[in-house]
Amino acid sequence: MATPSSASLPPPRKRRLFLRWPFVLGVVAVIGYGLSVAMHWDDRGQLWIKERFESTAERSESVWLPDYIADIDAKVLPGMADDEASDLAFNPHTRTLFAVMGNNPFLVELSLDGDVLRKMPLLGWDNPEGVAVLEDGQIAIVDERSHDLTLVKVDASTTSLKRDDFKRYDLGKSADDNKGFEAIAWDPVRQRLVIGEERPPKLFTWNTDGRSPLIGDKQPLPNDQLDLRNLSALGVDPRTGHLLALSADSNMLLELDENGEQVSFMTLLGGFNGLNNRVPRAEGVAMDDQGTLYIVSEPDLFYRFKKH
Repeated sequence: MATPSSASLPPPRKRRLFLRWPFVLGVVAVIGYGLSVAMHWDDRGQLWIKERFESTAERSESVWLPDYIADIDAKVLPGMADDEASDLAFNPHTRTLFAVMGNNPFLVELSLDGDVLRKMPLLGWDNPEGVAVLEDGQIAIVDERSHDLTLVKVDASTTSLKRDDFKRYDLGKSADDNKGFEAIAWDPVRQRLVIGEERPPKLFTWNTDGRSPLIGDKQPLPNDQLDLRNLSALGVDPRTGHLLALSADSNMLLELDENGEQVSFMTLLGGFNGLNNRVPRAEGVAMDDQGTLYIVSEPDLFYRFKKH
């Protein structure tokens, strides 16, 4: 009986390579699936498909994040490289922005072009991570380390703020003390503060007219659609009342409607929405009354997006 010649069989090394390929492909598939779940790419894929079927009328009734293009991309906030920009809020009365810095606590007022107008030290704060502008010069500041919210008053003459001069509100303990309450936004349409826990992402509301002291306690807000790895910041579109949820870990900004349903999203990776590079660590988001979108990133970067 004839035996196969050595020329008819692939070399041993090549045979081992052929046998190894299915294993390698299997490992890649498992890693890819795990990564897609961790990054919620599966959810984003479903939302991307859903976006394609939205009518022009439905898009016009929402923020519609896919239409936003960066016109200020990674502008450096001077002198703040060590301060860690943590959140951002729009003031419709002064038509300026207020940002908090978490590492060296202070409140900074910015022009809508990202120019620094003034810096106000926050004396007594541990780790301010969230800021929201309410009514009559009242500003809410969330301190993640202290698990509380402080309502302060700011006017044109304010040069610094001392925490002991203002009333504080306990937000309670978080599931993870190091990933606690750090997101806050004022919803003028529904007269409430929306407060967010970083990880796992959770939402709460606190009803207020924006002028008076807070009464009662925060209430949980259903957030089944908050498919994000973490929650870095919150914003509210003052025109529609839609919620903007920012996630640094997911490199994403998500729009939710009044029922908490996902409407649209924007990725914060380079090559998308006019961005040259990935937003390093997006920590603050705000939208003005004209629909212009603003984002700040650690350590000291400012972004502006306009709808096209």
